[in-house]
Amino acid sequence: MKEATARIKINKLLEAAGWRFFDEGNNPANIQLESTIKITQSKLDSLGEDFQTARKGFVDFLLLNESGFPFIVLEAKSEDKHPLSGKEQARTYARSQDCRFVILSNGNLHYFWDLDRGNPYIITSFPTPKSVTGYQRVKPNPKQLIEESVDRDFIVLTQRPTYRTEAAWLNESERPAYIQTNKLRFLREYQQKAVHSVQAAVEAGKDRFLFEMATGTGKTLTAAAIIKLFLRTGNASRILFLVDRLELEDQAKKAFVALLANDYKTVIFKENRDDWRHAEVVVSTVQSFLVNNKYQDLFSPTDFDLVISDEAHRSIGGNARAVFDYFVGYKLGLTATPRDYLKKFDKDHPTTGDPREYERRLLLDTYRTFGCEDGIPTFRYTLLDGVQEGFLINPTVVDARTGVTTQLLSEQGFIAEFKDESGADQTESYGQRDFERKFFAPGTNELFCKTFMENALRDPISNEIGKSIIFAVSQNHAAKIAQILNQMAHKMYPGKYQSDFAVQVTSQVDNAQQMTINFTNNKLLGSANFLPTYKTSKARVCVTVGMMTTGYDCPDLLNLGLFRPIFSPTDFIQIKGRGTRKHSFLEELHDDAHKADLGTCEKTAYKLFDFFANCQYFEEEFNYDEVIALPQPGSGPGTPAGGAAPVVIGGTYEHIGGDVISTIEEEVIGPQGMRIDREFFRRFEEVVKEDPAIAASVEAGEWDKVIDYVNREVFDKPDQFYTLEKLRRAAAVDRRVTLREILEKVFGLIPRFKSKDELLEEEFAKFVADRKPQEFEAIPAIKNYFKAYVSSDQVRHIIESKHFTDLATNPNFSTRDFREVPEAYRTLIPEYVKDYVSLNTFAP
Repeated sequence: MKEATARIKINKLLEAAGWRFFDEGNNPANIQLESTIKITQSKLDSLGEDFQTARKGFVDFLLLNESGFPFIVLEAKSEDKHPLSGKEQARTYARSQDCRFVILSNGNLHYFWDLDRGNPYIITSFPTPKSVTGYQRVKPNPKQLIEESVDRDFIVLTQRPTYRTEAAWLNESERPAYIQTNKLRFLREYQQKAVHSVQAAVEAGKDRFLFEMATGTGKTLTAAAIIKLFLRTGNASRILFLVDRLELEDQAKKAFVALLANDYKTVIFKENRDDWRHAEVVVSTVQSFLVNNKYQDLFSPTDFDLVISDEAHRSIGGNARAVFDYFVGYKLGLTATPRDYLKKFDKDHPTTGDPREYERRLLLDTYRTFGCEDGIPTFRYTLLDGVQEGFLINPTVVDARTGVTTQLLSEQGFIAEFKDESGADQTESYGQRDFERKFFAPGTNELFCKTFMENALRDPISNEIGKSIIFAVSQNHAAKIAQILNQMAHKMYPGKYQSDFAVQVTSQVDNAQQMTINFTNNKLLGSANFLPTYKTSKARVCVTVGMMTTGYDCPDLLNLGLFRPIFSPTDFIQIKGRGTRKHSFLEELHDDAHKADLGTCEKTAYKLFDFFANCQYFEEEFNYDEVIALPQPGSGPGTPAGGAAPVVIGGTYEHIGGDVISTIEEEVIGPQGMRIDREFFRRFEEVVKEDPAIAASVEAGEWDKVIDYVNREVFDKPDQFYTLEKLRRAAAVDRRVTLREILEKVFGLIPRFKSKDELLEEEFAKFVADRKPQEFEAIPAIKNYFKAYVSSDQVRHIIESKHFTDLATNPNFSTRDFREVPEAYRTLIPEYVKDYVSLNTFAP
């Protein structure tokens, strides 16, 4: 029975991937079932002594290529057997049929094995015939990769990117001459060593690598050299470069075009375009691949031979890891701040009550994920290395403390005495974490800004306040600080700024991502405000919370302001790293006579304004040897605390007391209404397709802008009265489709709405990829529990309230079903679902 069930699941997976059991028009069947094979003595001798001596047997599934020749051996096992138990038999059969590829599956757990590349990889869907055909063209040749000569001139700059990159010229003082003459971009010595370290790792049999490189040391340029190495030696035909924010996507694409355009094509992945198939380098945000599981729908596990993850410490947690693990082949991580979750951790004495804490730490640990089991990266180049070798600069710290912040930083905190509503005397203590959250002090904020304006470094050419980033406590705090700075700038420079000296750049602000790009390119709210021949941003200060912390490249920054306390070393390193790059301010001055008068105008310092003793904390107080705390599971609003708070189920409030009717409204749906429901969707399609603003934003992938526009300009208008609920009824799906899904369907980006069960299968596949359960015989029971917990409010309530006896009468998930689930997964799955699964998607 378990073998038959596995076969049914495998059949569906094959068909979903485009394999054919029967002829379809001019396309012949490309699946042979239980093909008997005979291995001749001469063939057996050629396979060598490492192979089994069986002379005949049968292949469960033999997949054929376009010419009808054996292509892939698929070894099927029953659900209660591990797929890898058939590994050696499948290898023998594959070699006897001259097949390079093997799939091992028990219907629930699947492995793809390229016999020429090493070990089997877990996959969550089967590869398509077209994808494996393309993958087959890449004949791995590690020897050629290892022996390829990588000199300082390995990369040639064909055009200057329109933004400032992490420059790496052979002789920094000759930079303008190189730009104007031969336009060669040279690797620095340490970047060359980074490439050599990958060659050495491949020679040692590794296929995962980690570069730990300080901000400003040229991770993108080094990545370009790695890309060229793999493509040039034939060890990759297509490479995926993953980033975690839109501005980094554009930044990386421009860098790769400038560095690799002579030999290779680079594109940004867009879900409504197919040009990625014709490019060697594909750049994308992780989010673009994750939304609606695009990475599974549009890509096959074999579509990329090398995946490079920028800001790698962010790409391996939760659903993002599912994208990272989906593709087989080489993996490279780039980061300035890897997370060592196993440092000083004793798995025999865990820090939490979670029985799987070690496994969670292992999954989140940057070093082990990228093949560095000893906690040492493939290559490391620190901020200190960069400073000592003259490529980076350290800050000038301005440690400024007011009377209020001094008390907030003290052990007893700021003691506030006041009278309550009844007139009684009250005393309250506030600490640094309370600033601008529970403790408001307008005078202190004004003093922060005044100190900054009076002491900030000036632009050496225009003599205005140098470009700066200030990090605030919250979005409201950012708005306040920007307002105070603009008022002060108006007094200091009458007529020069019209409230555009400081700009709030947070997620609440429209086009905030574009603002960060414009600030780098010196055109935020205009440019050349003081000197017409000098291009520098009119806006001088960006006030943010967290948008401009990691990966943001703006080398002409002169000031950073910490207007908040920081307790994470990762955050502190990333923020501080925004100012470490060197820069020549003459690059944007277009007046030769003025240049001659100014001299070099090189950036040799930047100021770090610290109003909360952050530098002292990380210098003297922070315990660098303590075990890193695991991320807390998402609690969500209204989560019970000690049983006192209201119960929250499925993200909605459940009132457990009495209730009364307040108002009642009735809507009688007559024949006309039913007709509206039938035609509603088609009319909505016509409306949005004819709107040029919507079409342009969809083409650009600006979904937040699209959804906001539709909610504001299309919904609830008296002529049609479109609403999301009416559209959902017209969609006729057994779950709550999102507005984005509806718009994707309208513009042909998805062929149909997926059912609840299809999405449950996809979510479970991500869970398997993330947690990699070893209890393979229990996977059917684990899946049954996972689906029931996600899709049923009643089951979740029973599990969360621990009223397990109620399962006896539950039609969806019984007591017997619960007993079959391994004990560890009874708590692991609810925690995972709370962290990574949107339950609203599965609501009816």
